[in-house]
Amino acid sequence: MYERKNPLVRALNGTWRAIDVSRKVAVNLVFLAIVIAVLVVVFSSEDPKIADTTALVIAPQGQLVEQLTAKSIEQMVEEVRGTATPETLLKDVVDAIEAGKDDDRVQVLLLDLSSFGGARLTKLQDVGEAIDDFRTSGKKVVAIADEYNQDAYYLAARADEIVMHKMGAVVLEGFGRYRMYYKEGIDKLGLDVHVFKVGTYKSATEPYLRDDMSEYAREANAEWLGDLWRIYLGDVAAARGTTPERLDEYAQEFARFAVEADGDTAKAALDFGLADQALTRVETRDYLIGLVGEDDETHSYNRVVFTDYLKTVDDDRFGRKAKGDRVGIIVARGTILDGTQPAGTIGGDSTAALIRQARNDDDVKAIVLRVDSGGGSAFASEVIRRECEAARAAGKPVIASMGSVAASGGFWISTSSDQIWAHPSTITGSIGIFGIIPTYQRPLANILGIHVDGIGTAPLAGVRMDRELPPEVGVVIQQIIEHGYREFLTRVAESRGMTTEEVDKIAQGRVWSGTDAYDLGLVDHLGDLDDAVRAAAELAGLGDDYAVSYIEKEEEFKDKVLRELLAEAVEVSGQGAASASPLDEMLGRIERAAADFAALNDPNHAYALSDIETD
Repeated sequence: MYERKNPLVRALNGTWRAIDVSRKVAVNLVFLAIVIAVLVVVFSSEDPKIADTTALVIAPQGQLVEQLTAKSIEQMVEEVRGTATPETLLKDVVDAIEAGKDDDRVQVLLLDLSSFGGARLTKLQDVGEAIDDFRTSGKKVVAIADEYNQDAYYLAARADEIVMHKMGAVVLEGFGRYRMYYKEGIDKLGLDVHVFKVGTYKSATEPYLRDDMSEYAREANAEWLGDLWRIYLGDVAAARGTTPERLDEYAQEFARFAVEADGDTAKAALDFGLADQALTRVETRDYLIGLVGEDDETHSYNRVVFTDYLKTVDDDRFGRKAKGDRVGIIVARGTILDGTQPAGTIGGDSTAALIRQARNDDDVKAIVLRVDSGGGSAFASEVIRRECEAARAAGKPVIASMGSVAASGGFWISTSSDQIWAHPSTITGSIGIFGIIPTYQRPLANILGIHVDGIGTAPLAGVRMDRELPPEVGVVIQQIIEHGYREFLTRVAESRGMTTEEVDKIAQGRVWSGTDAYDLGLVDHLGDLDDAVRAAAELAGLGDDYAVSYIEKEEEFKDKVLRELLAEAVEVSGQGAASASPLDEMLGRIERAAADFAALNDPNHAYALSDIETD
């Protein structure tokens, strides 16, 4: 039955609808205005003003990486708030230093290492070489920081002048390999972790089987850690005009030097010759004003931060607009996972698609696969390797260039290449495979009184994490792992011109430094990314007339806007990573380990994964 409404009610409803529509229109207009303003700021910003005499400030934030990790909006916001570790692209740092060398306005290269979170040795060496090249211009290089950790000091050592705070320190902690072991905790929880592996030295599974490091792992780790330490000491000693033995003495007996300096760690560093000046922040600012002059607006020294400076140099540093013959670089950084994955993770399908894109581009004459990965899914690794193989079959040379880590699956994807290049300090090898399947039926039954039962037509029908693993499944997975290991050995043997027996002797999951890998025949040449690019161009017969372009998944417009906007916010806020309490740090490590474990998605549960983190 139709109900007539009171005229007053109808009038009020009509008025409310009008107000509601007006409100929505107003909100949308305001939002549109904000979006337009953001776009204007992001894409129409003027180049920074650079004084006639200025300091180019290299101030890396957080970790130095080969490829920036694709972040969600939430992760970007956390970075702005200073609750997440930021990243700095290695290429940005190197490109800025190279451009500043020939810029007459840049009179000082300032290494501000206060918020530098660190990097593996290969990345430090790349930046160090750029600093050394900058110094050939005759311009001064100055390093500043309140205190220097080991990674920061590697870069600072290349400077003409090292300035530290009067309450600071230089700490050379050496290289170590420590991790959490979960066996006792797993037993207390009543979990069953089914491990299948091949390789005596394949230590990635040890945390689930032991409460300490095995002697095999200890032996292998001591070998490559020792290699890296010798390289570090040699590089820093040469830069500071001292000896590796003397630097090692400082690292080994830091406590003694601190006692001799009555706890004044800055004095200890100065007395030992590791720093040149100890100044307060005010004194440091005045010192820099004396070098490059004072900014009338800020009353600080004239400066341009490298992220701003890059806006004034070549706008096609990544070769995205390059024409003609090119060498294409594809960066494979992070854990190797099945399917399509975002930047900072290697997807079997997404990385293969980039290689296929390069293969089908007539202007790309050669491909350099830059690998910075500890491995991951064996299936995804093989998908990528096959795509490299197809590129070679199409007549395009493929060079594998190993970064900081190219182990296990990272080595697997490198095997289908014409040449393998590694840095002396690359961590590689770890040729082995494992699988892990956890089940938690015991705590369900013993603690919660929950039982799982049912019936199936075949053993695989009952495979669930809340049930005991059927023995037949364990047999199948172990066979898959052993078959995968044989396939891995075959891939390496064919690539390296060795027999599978010869490869097996140096495989077994063992990790090697780049230097040892070269001596063992696992890599062809020692050199950096530039060396690999030149080798690729030579194989393609390009001479010196070619461009270099990075082949990447095209960034969506909305993601570019968000990234640019939030990058500006990080710079304005001056936020670095927030200091975590010891408890937060411990819980964070457990959470990251659980997240990494949960992300593994190989369809056969077979992983060519080392226990060495990429960054």
